[in-house]
Amino acid sequence: MRLAAPFAAFDRAAGRLRAVLTDPAGGERNAILALAAYALLWTLYGTIAKGSQGLHYDMTEVIAWSRDLAWGYKHPPLAAFIVWLWFSVFPLAEWSYYLLAMLMPTVALWFAWRLSADYLDADKRVVGLALLMLIPFFNFHALKFNVNTVLMPMWAATTFWFLRSYATRGAWYAALAGAGAALCMLGKYWSVFLLVGLIVAALIGRRRGDYFRSAAPWIAVAAGFVVLSPHLAWLVRHDFAPFGYAVGIHGAKPFLVALKAALGYVAGSIGYVAIPLIVVLSTIRPRRAAFADMAWPREDARRLAAAAFWAPLLLPIFGALASGTEITSLWSMPAWTLLPVLLLSPPALTVAAADTRRILGLAIVVPLAVLLASPVIAINVQHSGPQPAAAHAQQLAAEIERVWHEMTPLPLRFVDGDPDIAYGVGAYAAERPRALPGMPAPGEAELKRGGVAILCFADDAGCRAAASARASGVAGSRTLETEIVRHYWRWPGQPRRYSIVILPPRS
Repeated sequence: MRLAAPFAAFDRAAGRLRAVLTDPAGGERNAILALAAYALLWTLYGTIAKGSQGLHYDMTEVIAWSRDLAWGYKHPPLAAFIVWLWFSVFPLAEWSYYLLAMLMPTVALWFAWRLSADYLDADKRVVGLALLMLIPFFNFHALKFNVNTVLMPMWAATTFWFLRSYATRGAWYAALAGAGAALCMLGKYWSVFLLVGLIVAALIGRRRGDYFRSAAPWIAVAAGFVVLSPHLAWLVRHDFAPFGYAVGIHGAKPFLVALKAALGYVAGSIGYVAIPLIVVLSTIRPRRAAFADMAWPREDARRLAAAAFWAPLLLPIFGALASGTEITSLWSMPAWTLLPVLLLSPPALTVAAADTRRILGLAIVVPLAVLLASPVIAINVQHSGPQPAAAHAQQLAAEIERVWHEMTPLPLRFVDGDPDIAYGVGAYAAERPRALPGMPAPGEAELKRGGVAILCFADDAGCRAAASARASGVAGSRTLETEIVRHYWRWPGQPRRYSIVILPPRS
């Protein structure tokens, strides 16, 4: 039975892509090109589909951190350093931020591809890569750059380097694994589960004696300490403030609350990967006996990889129940690098070229389909009403700078008030002011010399009262209200009024 023309075209495209990815001579280079196309497609989708929304609060918050670089905030500093470096090269625009966001899963996919070469044949490697591309963590969720998405390439790289270090006991891979582990911790403290999980995997491995008698683990510890030491010193100086934040938000919960969250973590994590799993397993149709070998292999190298997969994924459940902490399935985002190895490495499992072509074809169709739908998604969000602080931030920033420069020729250096508004305005304002909510306060003299714009929703009486109190007695201060309506193409959004208090620079 002949396929309809569009499906036949996709089938041919998938066949050609499979051929270049399984080519022994050029497969690695072609994988990089395919991943670059993947990143660009999803960047374009994000730029269009989110065009009516503005940048998410998590993304503008990291911009605020990057303008006040330190060795720590309420989270460790890696995300801020990456954003600072990125926008030192690229313009601060929505498209470039989504491109940065998509580099996180794309780099993770590249490490997954490299890692899979140690366990899978050519067709299985391609199927494994396509499987990960179908998981929402690697596209939809990754478009919101934050401390969770930063972990994706870090965990993937560290896992790859650890497994190579365990197998070879070489100093180079050991140092990379230690440095990678430290970078994971500099991304988010959730990474402690990766570190403990890899230690558990090393202890489970049958070659543990050879590994721990070698210099490799101790080189890893030394390299990790060197990379992490500036942040450790910062933590001591600041009384371990991020831990207090984490406990205050997610910790000290009753056991039943923590249990419910842990069950939700398990169910949600399975849900995120369920559809890709069903697609792959229904296509390759493994025999029942293969499932046990997938979950816990007999072979040493594969069992080590399985332990390195299961331990970081499952340890958070026990940690959450023991500490009374609420966890969420989104935090499992970086833990899926080894999933293709787990599923596809059993020797009894075979993947035909036709199966590879079908699964790869689906991985091609999905980003193209959502890209075609992206204008409709953006318009639908516009009609339903996006978050006003994000959607209006660019227009509000322009209005604040206009008012500011009616009062002073000096640049706008500081914005304060409601955090959602201040972070958004700080991100979009041409003069790149520092957003102050939740950040170390500048000295009183510096704040006086620079001046500040204090921003509130007009219906937020508490914020407005605090802003008025700060303006009281300040010569030349000005208070005004403005209404912002964002249009997307020809569709107007929902209006929202804002209160702006300007405290001009004073000598």
